[in-house]
Amino acid sequence: RRHHGVLRGPSSTRPTIWLLEENGVNAIAKDFSTCRFLFRNIVGRFLIWRESKAYRRLIGLRGIPFFYGTIDGLALVIEQIQGRNVEHLEMENKLSEEFFRAFRGLVDRFHERGLAHCDLKRAPNIFLGNDGQPYVIDWAASISASEFGIFPLKLIYQRFLLDDCTAIIKLKLRHIP
Repeated sequence: RRHHGVLRGPSSTRPTIWLLEENGVNAIAKDFSTCRFLFRNIVGRFLIWRESKAYRRLIGLRGIPFFYGTIDGLALVIEQIQGRNVEHLEMENKLSEEFFRAFRGLVDRFHERGLAHCDLKRAPNIFLGNDGQPYVIDWAASISASEFGIFPLKLIYQRFLLDDCTAIIKLKLRHIP
C-alpha cells in the first residue's frame, strides 16, 4: 500500500518489483503476489523463503542491502541501494581496480559465511553504490554450505563458489582487461 512506483512489472513467472517509501526511507519489494496462483503459491513462496534465509545469514555485511523482512510469505523487502547496477556500465565508464578489490572482498566474506550467490554472472545483481562500493542483490538462487555439506554435494557447492569468483573475472575483463 505504500508503494512509490513500479521498477519492474510482473509476468506470469516474474515478481513485481516495487519502490517503497516510508518516513523518508526507500526500500525495494520483490512481490510474487501478482503472479499466477500456482506459481505464486509454490515457486514464489519457495523463492522468498530461500532469499530471506540468505539475507538473514548476511545481516551486517557491508555490500548486502539491509533486509527488512517478508510480507505474507510472498514478498521480500530490502533496502534500496543508492547507485546503479553494472549492466552495460562499461559503455559509459569503467569500474576501477579498487571496486574489484572491494567486490572480491565482499564475495570472500559471504563465502566465509557459508553462502554461494550462484548468479553473479548476471550484471543486474551487482550494484555500484553512490559510495563507489559494490553491492550484491537477488539471493534467490543462492545455496549454503550446510545444504551441500556431504559428499558429493560438497563438490557441487565448491563449484558454485568457483563460479562466483569466475563471474568477478568476467566482469573485470569487460572493464579493465
